[in-house]
Amino acid sequence: MMNNIPTLPLVDWIDKLVNWLRINVSFVFNPIRDFINFIVELFIRVFNIFPPLVFILLIIVLAFFLTKKVKGVTIFAPISLTLIWNLGYWEDMIITLSIVITSALIAIIIGIPLGILVSKSKVAEKIIMPLLDFMQTMPAFVYLIPAVSFFGIGMAPGVISSVIFAMPPAVRMTNLGIREVPNDLVEAADSFGSTPRQKLFELELPMAKPSIMAGINQTLMLTLSMVVVASMIGAPGLGNVIYTSVSRNDVGVGFASGIAVVILAVILDRLTQAFSKKNNRLK
Repeated sequence: MMNNIPTLPLVDWIDKLVNWLRINVSFVFNPIRDFINFIVELFIRVFNIFPPLVFILLIIVLAFFLTKKVKGVTIFAPISLTLIWNLGYWEDMIITLSIVITSALIAIIIGIPLGILVSKSKVAEKIIMPLLDFMQTMPAFVYLIPAVSFFGIGMAPGVISSVIFAMPPAVRMTNLGIREVPNDLVEAADSFGSTPRQKLFELELPMAKPSIMAGINQTLMLTLSMVVVASMIGAPGLGNVIYTSVSRNDVGVGFASGIAVVILAVILDRLTQAFSKKNNRLK
């Protein structure tokens, strides 16, 4: 109590709500957890089909296909991935990559349609945009608490917290890209009798593609950063190696595994940027 004013029982309300949801809505949370675990494990199996040397060769081919250059990421990727393999973090890197891709895909699949909805509806904008502000300003560690409460420990809560943390850029950049389509082009489409569906898929989304791809890139980077934080609730991979090294004050292991995360982030960033530029050249 402060100055004789009763304390608002917000903590009790939140605890009771979380407990009620955990008990009565488990029939929703459990299938989501199982589905996420299945997707992550599927990616892990697919990536593990390829021996490290073959995987590195495929990345070289992909990088060259996207950039048409024997420099930049085409050279950096094989050297850096070979370093990760040499340091003994290959399996952890594959797990982290699988979690990142799963989180980013879910965030993009949800975020882009929400961005389209926000750009088309003022009511949706007034509801969703404040929620995005809340999602982006809330400390990342706070997302781990309800994720553990609803989904237990392991990969699923890490993916869920990563999706919540990383989805706002996909929504915002999609909304921004559609709203920045020149009005004269929209009016021309209307004058030719285009339906809203035709106008969206044949004009607005193609014109907004650079902005949408920038949002996807940012979403991918944020999922990677959040996956490392999610190691605190049992998410495996490079983040778990870093968290363990911090708890043991093992500077060498922490630094080496941190370098592996940076390498993965740089490769993913450069490949997505190259993919976006390639699509723009083909337009």
